[in-house]
Amino acid sequence: MSATRPRSTDDPEPARCGAPGARPAPAYKRILVKLSGEALMGADSYGINRDTVERIVGEIGDVVRLGVEVAVVIGGGNIFRGVAPASAHMDRATADYMGMLATVMNALALQDAMRRVNLVARVQSALNIEQVVEPYIRGKAMRYLEEGRVVIFAAGTGNPFFTTDTAAALRGMEMNVELVLKATKVDGVYSADPRMNADAQRYRRLTFDEAIARNLRVMDATALTLCRDQKLPINVFSIFKPSALRRVVLGEDEGTFLHN
Repeated sequence: MSATRPRSTDDPEPARCGAPGARPAPAYKRILVKLSGEALMGADSYGINRDTVERIVGEIGDVVRLGVEVAVVIGGGNIFRGVAPASAHMDRATADYMGMLATVMNALALQDAMRRVNLVARVQSALNIEQVVEPYIRGKAMRYLEEGRVVIFAAGTGNPFFTTDTAAALRGMEMNVELVLKATKVDGVYSADPRMNADAQRYRRLTFDEAIARNLRVMDATALTLCRDQKLPINVFSIFKPSALRRVVLGEDEGTFLHN
């Protein structure tokens, strides 16, 4: 899978930015955004911050209006954080299922925020709770994307012991996306924590093997290995940096690009 969407000789020329009324041509046709639950908290200590969710939805809407097909995998840390102390002595599988249910709550909140700005979104859950959301069905999700709808994947992989990073890699491959975007609090992968070390350097590009060997913790090892083996690139960027998502989709230098 190539890092950018190939254009056949039959495709029309991309719109030129200087032409009146023209919109810039995206570098990718279909993407998946891995959004952590913590990103929805904003400055709050837990829960869902409405202003933050609306701003994130605005960023996604900008990309959808470029003609890009967008899937989202959502985490649940913002909700599960409130019960994490009580889960310390729980059975691991039970705690993981609780975390999956938290992602469903976040997915519904994200879908509702999209509805309010006329973005059509569909939530599919890896856990079967049909009274609330659709079950995950690959063919239906692909059709939604082709129709221009945002597809939000909830409940991770549906299995305990796997992170939502792994779910993002898995769904990205199943949806045939061209790029997985890891939305974080910092604008890329650094040689050290930039909040603690002023000399930390941002990596513009990294290979998967470099990220794994240096233990840079871009995503969990399972997710990185899956993307490496399937040649599915990842771009790490800050969801809190205005228009960063749009710049990545347009192929600009934003965040850190991981590839084979």
